[in-house]
Amino acid sequence: MPPIPTTPTPGPLAGIRVADCSTVLAGPYCTMLLADLGADVVKVEPPEGDATRGWGPPWAGAEADGTRTAAYYLAINRNKRSLRLDLKQEAGREVLERLLATSDVLVENFRVGGLARLGFGDDVLAAVNPDLVHLAVSGFGPDGPDAAKPGYDFVIQAVGGLMSITGATDEDGGRPTKVGVAISDVVTGLFGAVSVLAALIGRGRLREADGGGGQRIDVSLLESTLALLVNQAQNAFVTGRAPGRLGNAHPTIVPYETFRTADGEIAVAVGSERQWPRLCEAIGLPELARDPRFATNGERVTNRADLRPIVAERLGARRTGEWLAILDAAEVPCGPINDIPAAFGSPQAQARAMTVDVEHPVLGRVRQVGLPFALSATPASIRTAPPMLGEHSGQILAELGYHPAEIAALRAQGTV
Repeated sequence: MPPIPTTPTPGPLAGIRVADCSTVLAGPYCTMLLADLGADVVKVEPPEGDATRGWGPPWAGAEADGTRTAAYYLAINRNKRSLRLDLKQEAGREVLERLLATSDVLVENFRVGGLARLGFGDDVLAAVNPDLVHLAVSGFGPDGPDAAKPGYDFVIQAVGGLMSITGATDEDGGRPTKVGVAISDVVTGLFGAVSVLAALIGRGRLREADGGGGQRIDVSLLESTLALLVNQAQNAFVTGRAPGRLGNAHPTIVPYETFRTADGEIAVAVGSERQWPRLCEAIGLPELARDPRFATNGERVTNRADLRPIVAERLGARRTGEWLAILDAAEVPCGPINDIPAAFGSPQAQARAMTVDVEHPVLGRVRQVGLPFALSATPASIRTAPPMLGEHSGQILAELGYHPAEIAALRAQGTV
């Protein structure tokens, strides 16, 4: 496992400062991606810290000496600097104003209208920094009948339709089921990062048009989840019917699902017509490829109920390892169903450095998920561990022009 690089190449966002006033997952995931790409992300935390610091167990660190930190927090806050700041105090709001004046991007997930109530409405932000890109993350968007509702991933998966297509079929006794990771939050963070990058690229054009390169971006968990439905949404539009739950089966490709083997389960994905006869040959049933019921993917989808038991019976006769070797040799896409440690421990994941150790000042070595993108000339990097609460407050205040005596006063009154 590679250690943290000591002299990483500057990433493509080097020189970009992000004021991160978001908490929990969607916003912090967005800003972590920007930080991995080289941005200077200042994590503005309330006096008690981001709530996810306490979302354990599991914890990293020894509980006895009070140094423990929730794994949840560690997952989404690397490469950032922490500024502990009480925005209920006027002095705290003055610090934030200075920070925003020197920042390129603001990311926040206050309840709709919350930032304006603190004195930072859109007009104020434009006056403080005309070039500021403002990403506002919310549960349901800034307007509409549900705008004021709090947004939680679990609820959004339900109301956004995702839960209705996730889980076992009714015939198998299944019920609507959430995805095993907070996918609505994660996708919102991804869409947020993409839109921030687009806005940064567009700043020059906006400056030429009206003198200011900044703009507001709204992303919501609901809209992101609806966008995530892609082909399932289009299926509903075309047919006028709600897609149902198919468990691990694909709605429009067959066979493309999991099958039991003699000692476990295997995922098989016949994604093209070329692969179908290869699967039939590999499992010793070449006649299936000539059967008119299964000749094309369309026919296989129509006759799914006839085909699946035939394939399932054959795959159930041998062990997972045997089938993986046979299907790999036949160039039929397949794979074992790994748990998370096995997935990260696989030779391919290790070859692609998808686990990296970072050095934390208190917790010691902390394992992190590696970078999912590789840029050849301006690579992203994991430079620092997730920060302790307020770890960089003094450093950041000094950069904003505060003198040592002023910093001491802000600490004394609990502003930072």
